[in-house]
Parts: sequence; C-alpha cells; structure tokens
Amino acid sequence: MALAHPWFLSLLLLLPLLAWFKGRRGQPPAFVYSSVQLVRSVLNVTRSRSGGFLAALRWLALGLCIFALAQPRKVTSETKVKASGIDIAVAIDLSGSMTSEDFEVRGGRMNRINMAKTVLGKFIRQRPNDRIGLVAFATQAYIAAPMTLDHDFLQQNLDRLELNSINGNQTAIGSGLSAAINRLRELKSKSKIVILMTDGVNNAGKIAPLTAAEAAQTLGVKVYTIGVGKQGTAPMPVGRNPFTGEISYRDIPVDIDEPTLQKIAEMTGGKYYRADSAENFQNIYAEIDKLEKSEAEIKKYTQYRELFWVPVLLGLVLVLVEMVLNNTLMRRLP
Repeated sequence: MALAHPWFLSLLLLLPLLAWFKGRRGQPPAFVYSSVQLVRSVLNVTRSRSGGFLAALRWLALGLCIFALAQPRKVTSETKVKASGIDIAVAIDLSGSMTSEDFEVRGGRMNRINMAKTVLGKFIRQRPNDRIGLVAFATQAYIAAPMTLDHDFLQQNLDRLELNSINGNQTAIGSGLSAAINRLRELKSKSKIVILMTDGVNNAGKIAPLTAAEAAQTLGVKVYTIGVGKQGTAPMPVGRNPFTGEISYRDIPVDIDEPTLQKIAEMTGGKYYRADSAENFQNIYAEIDKLEKSEAEIKKYTQYRELFWVPVLLGLVLVLVEMVLNNTLMRRLP
C-alpha cells in the first residue's frame, strides 16, 4: 500500500479545529419562546445524542474524502530495466561465399556464417544492458531485428538467419552499413556503434561503402569492421555425392576488401579486425566488449492498482446514512 499524495493527509489536522469552531457557534434554536416559563415542564427531559452521532458521520465522511485525495494505491508489480546507454547495430553478410568453411572448432569444420553467429550470440549474452539490432545483407540489405533490449527475441532472430534466405549472389556492403546506421539515426544514446562483418568486396547496391562511412561520421556513429576469412584460399562446399552423401569442396580465393574496411573504421573512430581463425574471431568480440563499456542506467517501472474509490464510496455511504437518519429516525424539529 502506498499514497501518491501523502501531504493531503495534513488536512486531517484541520478537522478538530473546524469541529471546535462549529461547536463554539452552537446550533440554531429549534423553537423560539417568548418566555422561559412556557418550557419549565420539559427542563428535566434527557438531551438526545442523535445530533452528535449525525455530526460524527459527517466528519468521518469528510475525513474519508481527504484520505481519498491522498490517492491510496496498491503496488501490483515492479519491473527494473537496465540500459547502458550504448546502442549497437550489427550488420552481417549473408552472401553465398559465407558458406566457406575457414574455421576449425573442436576438430571439425565450421563455415563463416555459423562462426559469426556463434561469436555474436556470445557477445549479445555478455551485453544484457545494451540495445542491439541486426541487419542482414547480401545483394540487398534487410532489417533482421529492430533495436531492442529483449535479447531473447534478438537471439531468436539471429538463429533464424540462414544463407539462401535472401539473394546471396552479390555483396552490398554500402547498403548493409547504411541500413545499420539508419537504425541508430533517431536514437539519443551515449554511444552509437555499428559492427560490420563481411567476407567480400562491395559489388552491389546503390550506396558506396565510403559514402555510408561519411554518413556515420556525420552522425557520430563508430564502426568496427571485421573481415571474415583466413588468408589465401578457403574450402567451399559445392555439392554432395548422391551415393555416398559426402560433401565435395573447392578451394576458392579469399577476397576481402581490407583497404575499404580499414578506411571505414578509420573515418568513424572504430577499428578494423581480420577474423582468420575461430580463436581470433572470439578475441575480436572480446576486445570490442572491453572497448565499449558504460555504467548501466536503471529504469524502474511500477504498476499500481488505484484504491481511492474505496474511501470515496465509504464517505458517500456515510453521507447517505446521515441524510436518511436526519430525515427519519433522528429528525429534528422543526
């Protein structure tokens, strides 16, 4: 139980003063006599206390109305939300070359997209107080998840990102970066960050990567760029033997436009990383996690159930009772 405006209770202190003042004035006479001799026969009649009882009902009703002004309420739920003040938009490449299996994890191969999703998922779990959004890009760019503090929802959207879910024939790095920047444009936060992961060269879209970087620079958005893929060539699955079920691979050259990614990071105050191994990929996100830290701001949301109507209703009932009694059983003459 809580009171929204407890200072209204100070009005209760005025009730005894008002009652005393009203008593000093006295009640108006019910009858006017020209001589006291006319009422000597009723001098010994016991005085009725009905008037005091009715007055008590009125004062109690007034006290209940004052209590209602203090707005009693019951706390039904309380939620605390922590926000660091850092907003992060992640742009992840879903072009066909992300099927290349550059990374070795626990003695087995893992392709670029699954490795990127694994380290990003761990990064999200370590940043529970950050608002994070996802952009997927290949030939075009798409919003995979809006900026949110609901990281369960975010993780579900990350898990459903699959190759071939969008046109993966080309790579529109500029469009992906621009879409991520637009997620941050209207947000008023302490720090705005884009993490851009790609394994190729910009060869699609209408926005050049450096043009998008200039927009990020203007808006105060810091861009961390990650080139995904090992040096030299990488095994890329090209088919499956229908009889044995074995996957056949072809070594393809790793072609990452590192100069452009480095320039984007340099222009925006970020940093460029080369993820050429599983361990290195994890270390990159660990470093970004250390670089971008801020004290969490706690926002508290409380839900109340208003109870002011209870004293108001009781006060009205008392007033009604007082009116009925005053005009029936305890009626005063004339």
